[in-house]
Amino acid sequence: MNVIRHTMSLVSLGVFQLGRRTRSQHFRGFLLGTGLGLSAFSSVTYAQAEAENAKVKRKLDTSRFMAEPITDAAVLLGDKANMRHRMELMIMEIQAEFCRALESEEMCGKKFQVDRWQREEGGGGITCVIQDGDVFEKAGVNISVVTGWLPPAAVQQMRSRGKNLTEGAKLPFFASGVSAVIHPRNPHIPTIHFNYRYFEVETPDGKKQWWFGGGTDLTPYYLDKQDARHFHQTLKSACDEHDTSYYPKFKKWCDDYFRIKHRSESRGIGGIFFDDIDSPNQEAAFNFVTGCAKAVIPSYMPLVQKHKNREYGNNERQWQLLRRGRYVEFNLIYDRGTKFGLYTPGARYESILMSLPLHARWEYMHEPKSTSKEGELMKVLKNPKDWV
Repeated sequence: MNVIRHTMSLVSLGVFQLGRRTRSQHFRGFLLGTGLGLSAFSSVTYAQAEAENAKVKRKLDTSRFMAEPITDAAVLLGDKANMRHRMELMIMEIQAEFCRALESEEMCGKKFQVDRWQREEGGGGITCVIQDGDVFEKAGVNISVVTGWLPPAAVQQMRSRGKNLTEGAKLPFFASGVSAVIHPRNPHIPTIHFNYRYFEVETPDGKKQWWFGGGTDLTPYYLDKQDARHFHQTLKSACDEHDTSYYPKFKKWCDDYFRIKHRSESRGIGGIFFDDIDSPNQEAAFNFVTGCAKAVIPSYMPLVQKHKNREYGNNERQWQLLRRGRYVEFNLIYDRGTKFGLYTPGARYESILMSLPLHARWEYMHEPKSTSKEGELMKVLKNPKDWV
């Protein structure tokens, strides 16, 4: 039966692209050549082959994605247990779902520009960007699926986190992930960032180390406590489905990580952040990351719908631009993902720097009044608080 299934799959994948009149003869000859004999021919009919062919075509339909996968679709489905393939399919689905949710909020029908790119060193990615939309001034949703050799700076950085990697060794790696940064036009809509990724490194002894990382965080320009509670509760619920210890631990990790140290303030009101997730097992870790990625839309889109038509003036706009300047400072000075991308050979800078806003502002020694709405936000950014 295994040989018959293999034969069927060959038919499905187009090995037998023959005219209807001679197809039966060719298929019969192939079965004889495999040693299956004519009994196999009687049990494997062309009606079955055609049905299997249609079934595979349905499975390989990639129209639900923003572009064709980086890995060949037939290969992705050929080994469903391969975590590389599972992760690629997951991040492509997350990218498409989020892009379409964002597009549905654009009032004049603005669509994402889709840029599928390949990397000479191995792999590639799909960058989706909206610029100058009615609702989103700049919105980017990326996926990348890349292979190559770890640069020394990356090895050193991973060793500092406790990874057992040989310093100076030439280490092949695989990395895939989805990342997004949304800069809305209306200052009452927060900026959101999320990133979920999978990493593999092969050590000189042939062993493979793997782990997941990621997180979702919110950067409002004006504090809306109801928004903050909704956002954090959605993330907490996603975490609690897998382990009730995750949310408080990863919430604190997020508060600590997204800290602009030279200004003693946070980038936003946090969310969750984690790295080096490799327990309790690969399946559980993948399911957890998938659950967090699927929580992005319900955590954020209600905030967009709530605020996108609110009125604002020049004062709110200038404050938004100042806070975006802080966003740029964090990304270029501290963000580990940005640094990894920039230092990796063959880096695609357009996609890496997609996270930067279209417009930002810096003012010398700017400090809002403590009694203002801007000052209310600053109190929370200086001293992170629990929202749920």
